Amino acid sequence: MRDKNRWLIALSAVGIHISIGSVYAWSVFTGPLQEQKGWGLSQISFTFSLAILFLGLSAAFLGHFVEKYGPSAAGTLSAIFFGAGMTGAGFAIQIDSLLLLYVFYGMLGGIGLGVGYITPVSTLVKWFPDRRGLATGLAIMGFGFASLISSPIMNKLIESFGISNTFYMLGIIYFIIILISAQYLAPPKEGWTPSGFTTVKHTNESKRVIPDLSQLTANEAVKTKRFWSLWLMLFINVTCGIAILSVASPMAQELVGMSAAGAAAMVGIMGLFNGGGRIFWASISDYIGRPNVYTLFFAFQIIAFFLLPSISQSLLFSVIVYLIMTCYGGGFASIPAYIGDLFGTKQLGAIHGYILTAWAAAGVFGPVLVSWIRETTGSYQGTLLFFAILFIVALSVSLLIRLDIKRIQLMTENQLFKKTS
Repeated sequence: MRDKNRWLIALSAVGIHISIGSVYAWSVFTGPLQEQKGWGLSQISFTFSLAILFLGLSAAFLGHFVEKYGPSAAGTLSAIFFGAGMTGAGFAIQIDSLLLLYVFYGMLGGIGLGVGYITPVSTLVKWFPDRRGLATGLAIMGFGFASLISSPIMNKLIESFGISNTFYMLGIIYFIIILISAQYLAPPKEGWTPSGFTTVKHTNESKRVIPDLSQLTANEAVKTKRFWSLWLMLFINVTCGIAILSVASPMAQELVGMSAAGAAAMVGIMGLFNGGGRIFWASISDYIGRPNVYTLFFAFQIIAFFLLPSISQSLLFSVIVYLIMTCYGGGFASIPAYIGDLFGTKQLGAIHGYILTAWAAAGVFGPVLVSWIRETTGSYQGTLLFFAILFIVALSVSLLIRLDIKRIQLMTENQLFKKTS
């Protein structure tokens, strides 16, 4: 059987992520649902929170399904759940059932999100041992940019056909795109490497693949310090990033006197930097290494969050927020490659699923935390300073994980020396 084209594998991954990433455009439905159904803002927003929660939970529980049955079957499962979630949401809205909306979009759709998120990423890491960051960045960039593509389309469909019919049409379209994309996904043959590459660590060849630190199963990985270091780093990065996303507009208006229209424009541009940061930082990580990228993330964000409360110029404030968004997106895109570096590709999908529970936890914790600190202190300044302290913790973890990596590398080299001597 002829080897598949790894760039078409990447294109298939982007197709899945652009489809499921439409969840970030949920706010498009908020106004119409409030107006037509009379549901409260918190009731409608809970649907999105539920979907993100089930994304993290299903990624953790279904990671082993991806490894056992393969990416094509897992992608098909994602198509079924996400398609059913979208079309079911249309039915729930048609019969005015908020509870069914939670069940279909929040729970079933969320399960489709979780398995659809990890499936192409774990496959791409295996196909691109030489460009892990670039490959995973491409797919996860699709997830980040999806709302920019789907938001105006959803708006037009709602205006032309109504809310329920919009969900029905999107459910069918996304089902078809994910299903077709999933059929091309497959892992490479065992021992496969790109043409011209070797897995030897020290070689004179210009093209080489540095071997993974270890080859662990998911259950072995969770027993290591480096797994929980990655979990904590992702949790802090997402907590602070998603908290800023949730209050960016009122925060900009309060701290630098930005107008409501200006703040809304800033929020829109934040999406571009969120998506762009995913491909930028993930690609850079192929050259400077994942540990260096995460250390840079956290060092920059410590400075940024300490500076933001004292800035009074709206343009400078916006620029710093945009750069924070690149780190937020880049953290998502770089983590799968980092997992591959540290634990190998034996059960990368399952390990990635476990790590993504940090996203689920941060999705709930971040917005609640920022609201609580704002209400307690009466200002967003205290929130920003608290996040700066959190990033000091994250920076410390990013430095400590290097010691663990060096210890394992030294241990491996000693074992190889004993075998050859």
